[in-house]
Amino acid sequence: MKLLLKFNLVFLLVFVVGLGAAGYIARTMLQKGAHEEVLGHARLMMESAVAVSAYTATQIKPLLENQMKYGFLPQSVPAYSSFEVVNALRAKHPDYSYKPAMLNPTNPRDRAQDWEEDIISQFAKNTALTEYVGQRSTASGQAMYIARPIRITNPLCLQCHSTVDAAPPTMIEKYGPANGFGWKMNDTLGAQIVSVPMAVPLKRADDAFGVVMGSLAGVFVLIGGVLNLMLWKLVIQPVTKLSGLADRVSLGELDAPEFAVGSKDEIGTLAESFARMRKSLVHAMKLLDD
Repeated sequence: MKLLLKFNLVFLLVFVVGLGAAGYIARTMLQKGAHEEVLGHARLMMESAVAVSAYTATQIKPLLENQMKYGFLPQSVPAYSSFEVVNALRAKHPDYSYKPAMLNPTNPRDRAQDWEEDIISQFAKNTALTEYVGQRSTASGQAMYIARPIRITNPLCLQCHSTVDAAPPTMIEKYGPANGFGWKMNDTLGAQIVSVPMAVPLKRADDAFGVVMGSLAGVFVLIGGVLNLMLWKLVIQPVTKLSGLADRVSLGELDAPEFAVGSKDEIGTLAESFARMRKSLVHAMKLLDD
């Protein structure tokens, strides 16, 4: 097997192993970065919802107390305000969503779906759990969701949700007496859930992965070409000439031309050794002739 072929087989093996290892590391890091980006967006939406709820409870609701005597205004409910404000994003980002999913909501639109009920049950089983992150399939692709429990910690909330008799008549008139009652302090009543699509960050990660792998492959090919050229010019070509000259001398062609090499590397040392051996052989042949 030719030296150049052996070299290229070894280089190809190193290339495949190195490219595979680099690809695995690069893809892992890019996918992790995409997931962290999506999770960051989800947490930002969640904090926005929390901020809107707090603003509504502390500044909007007190301003509407007089009007609430004549008609129930859902804009005074923190969960309603956060839902309306955050979901306004869906006008431009329809795959983003926020929902205060409840097991027994006053407003029917807040009723939890099956997969949301599973999340709420996780919070109910583990009261120390403050955040739950997961993924689910949607019509537009994979989405990451982040959920936080909804628990009654403010006794004022029970004025509207403890019993039908204690609730404001205007609220009963708007939503009826069937839902949103029987709530108790510190019970897990639902979960705030934000869903963020993963398609765009994952596509960016895949595109970046393609660029990285293409660049690495190009670098490996360039290095391989340069090494092959250097191996041919500096090693194989001189050794081939020296081998041919040695064959001619070994067959008795003592007047074969000298092997000229100007390098001081190993090939040059080999050529000098061959020249000395040739002179010794010529001298020995002359002594025999005499």
